[in-house]
Amino acid sequence: MTRRQAMSKVDRANYVYNKASAYEDLPQPIGHGATISAPHMHAHTVENLLPLLCPGARVLDIGSGSGYLVADGAGTVVGIEHVPELVDWSVQNLARDGLGAALGGRAHQDGYPDAGPYDVIHVGAAAPTMPAELVEQLACPGRMFIPVGTVAQQIVQVDKDADGNVTQQELFDVMYVPLTDRKPQA
Repeated sequence: MTRRQAMSKVDRANYVYNKASAYEDLPQPIGHGATISAPHMHAHTVENLLPLLCPGARVLDIGSGSGYLVADGAGTVVGIEHVPELVDWSVQNLARDGLGAALGGRAHQDGYPDAGPYDVIHVGAAAPTMPAELVEQLACPGRMFIPVGTVAQQIVQVDKDADGNVTQQELFDVMYVPLTDRKPQA
């Protein structure tokens, strides 16, 4: 599957509030201090993770917000979102696309080890530092795509090889909303 094929499986307009600007290449607010990333960031994400998104892959999407990348995923996707209103909206979005209830609010930024290990982990908000808990949940082999940093942020590709050796590569600078826990958000 190509990046274009993967991204054309799901209509972004079903996962944003402002349908008129669904395809503008900008992040959009989805409430509760969260955003849906700009389409070019989704394209980078899919392109980076596509080599591991094969049938049967186990995928963890942390900060799944509106559910867009959960819908776009391959294999078994576990979407993690701690804001109850976003969980409810995500479930509705996925149901409208015929994908059923794929999100839960039980887990948080430390991942969901009970369903792991994961071939792919995507984090949709910036962690202040690399979360060791998530690296541990990667399968061997596995890949994580995660924004890391506070003021200065980078997308980091974390690869775990078949022997469990971990490498990290900074790919490019970004500006994401912060990864949060269940505490109230603005």
